[in-house]
Amino acid sequence: MGNPIEAVWNLLKTRLDVEPKSPLHVIEVGDVWKYLAALEEFIRYEEIGLNTTVDDEIKEVLTDAIKQCESQAKRLSDFLTKEGIPLPNTAAAKPVSDPNSVPLGVKLTDDEIANGLAFKFVNLMMLCGKGQGDCLRNDLGLIWVEFYTESLTFGTTLKTLMRKRGWLKVPPYYYPPGNTYSS
Repeated sequence: MGNPIEAVWNLLKTRLDVEPKSPLHVIEVGDVWKYLAALEEFIRYEEIGLNTTVDDEIKEVLTDAIKQCESQAKRLSDFLTKEGIPLPNTAAAKPVSDPNSVPLGVKLTDDEIANGLAFKFVNLMMLCGKGQGDCLRNDLGLIWVEFYTESLTFGTTLKTLMRKRGWLKVPPYYYPPGNTYSS
């Protein structure tokens, strides 16, 4: 017996293939366009992070983030092009530089890189949720679910690294009056 989640996923894809496709409505277009623009900007941030860190674990996380963002950007670019929608203008890729030659006043710390990356992926997940909520076309809805799942998986890995390094920003714990908790 196969994976039940995979079976449901395959069934959804099969059903989507026969669904008549209406044109995208303006909110769907705006959500996709905004997400693609955000992805491209996030890739630039990740490139900056690679140019400022010497930490191998951070480099690996940034490389994985770039691969994921580039894959999603390619899928969305192809989707928008197929739908006849112009693509957003994007910033040029950052050239590779030596992290040791970046001045300390400019250089991001590994903590700042990791937290910036976490913030950006939370933002992507919120954009996916909005896109899914605004979406009428099931083929686009499936794209949003795929992107959300990819970001969720990446975020779990990033959070584990951040917890391990003491970089995870945790708000103060709330203890209701009258309740006692032992650590």
